Amino acid sequence: MSRVGAFFDIDGTIYRNSLMTEHFKKLIKYEVIDPLHWHQTIKGLYQEWTTRYGDYEEYLELLAEEYRKVIKGLNRDELAFVADQAIALNAERVYKFTRDRIMEHHERGDAIFFISGSPDFLVERMAAHYQVTEWRGSRYHLDEEGCFTGEITRMWDAVNKAKTLRELVDKYEIDLSKSFAYGDTNGDLSMLTMVGKPYAVNPNGKLLDSIRRDPDLLKRAKVVVERKDIIYLMDANVSTMTKF
Repeated sequence: MSRVGAFFDIDGTIYRNSLMTEHFKKLIKYEVIDPLHWHQTIKGLYQEWTTRYGDYEEYLELLAEEYRKVIKGLNRDELAFVADQAIALNAERVYKFTRDRIMEHHERGDAIFFISGSPDFLVERMAAHYQVTEWRGSRYHLDEEGCFTGEITRMWDAVNKAKTLRELVDKYEIDLSKSFAYGDTNGDLSMLTMVGKPYAVNPNGKLLDSIRRDPDLLKRAKVVVERKDIIYLMDANVSTMTKF
């Protein structure tokens, strides 16, 4: 018997920021890495994004590259405490809409999946907090001694997310026509395209444009905008808006 699946991106979809950003800051706070890595490379683009002058996806690409460099050679087990702190302090700093949706999918008995571009060891902790069925994150490879090699298997692009979604569909016998997906950027477009009930959660302009260029997806997709204590649900063409 087939099951209904619910596929969630994390950064910007569930969590209101980037898990990698928070872990990066915690590594600085606990004096694991030099603050200059942030101030000389990341801070400028981060401020451009937070002040709405810069591009979110461009910021994340730069962050991911610098993050890869700074954790190379560090031991995963020795960083476990910092990773635990990053998730413990941020696991509930999420959008109410997606947190409520996770609870609803649990109540319905749906299979719940996190497919995120964040580092696998952070996604693992976030997935445990929300007790999801299974999860996938960007894999940060380790050597035999448990140290990061600097090699990454990415999970923040649409191609790898689509491949992963298909693997989970086969493993859990998911009926995609009845399933849900939640995402906020073009990296989540493939997930939204593949399911019967796609939700763009606070989407960036690139994702919204992509949805509007796909007539089939445009018919099915819903856009969720959450601001303060109000959640709006609208058609992707923004021709109608209702308070959710």
